Amino acid sequence: MDDVGIEYQTVLGYPPVEFVHLAADLGCHAISMKARTGPYNAANPYGYSDFSFLDDASARRQMAAALQERAVAISLAEGFVVIPGSDLTDDLAGLDVMGELGATRANVVTMDPDLGRSFDQFAAFAAAAADRGLQTTLEFAKSLALTDLETAVAAVRYVGRPDFRLLIDTMHVVRSGSTAADLAALDPSLFGYVQLSDSTLEQRGAAYRDDSSDRLAPGEGELPLVDLLLALPDWLPVGVEVPMRSRVTAGVSARTCARLAVEGARGVLAQVRAERTSREDVAE
Repeated sequence: MDDVGIEYQTVLGYPPVEFVHLAADLGCHAISMKARTGPYNAANPYGYSDFSFLDDASARRQMAAALQERAVAISLAEGFVVIPGSDLTDDLAGLDVMGELGATRANVVTMDPDLGRSFDQFAAFAAAAADRGLQTTLEFAKSLALTDLETAVAAVRYVGRPDFRLLIDTMHVVRSGSTAADLAALDPSLFGYVQLSDSTLEQRGAAYRDDSSDRLAPGEGELPLVDLLLALPDWLPVGVEVPMRSRVTAGVSARTCARLAVEGARGVLAQVRAERTSREDVAE
């Protein structure tokens, strides 16, 4: 948790190559990315054009060049969704492309209410990702079919692979009813990644997804972020995921929103480091 990356959802559809340059300009050397825009993407209030690394070899080359030029890595490949009636491993082109771009891990979620089938899909996907040199993380949220920490832990244990671990989104974990104590009680090896954002404790929007695309910079809201991060292993990579739909509507640029998110995240991480140091001093 020494520094923070930027999740693609934070910039709400920003052109990928420009996103790489934005991250580097903010001193961030890790981003999340997806292979293409699609039905499960965040809102696109800026009206940016769709993209697909699957269909556009030139776009892939430009992205790879930008990543190398700015020393930015893809810490998380997103966009992999289990849906009813479809086998996630039937089409792994997106995973191939993200591996080609140097992604180190892929994140999977499920919209399939058949959790038994979802667990099997997770296992098959994790094996396919490992074949391509990628780890896998699993995310849960109230808006997904897998809604809570307990069930997510059960899924990780079912798959039973050291390279298949939990992604903890701070808003989702609190909104699902879990606490820092719940996280601290788990085996640290179960965790693989953190997505950091702030929000109110209670839902604001008419639908849960409204809040997911309109979050607050870390430190601006009511979530116990320092306690949550202290409950997690300090070696976990952290990506700030703060789409700010309300600010965008008010005319704030994607660049400014990203800067606010990163500055807030760094402030929270500084508090976490200070608290860890204080606890270590007391222990001595």
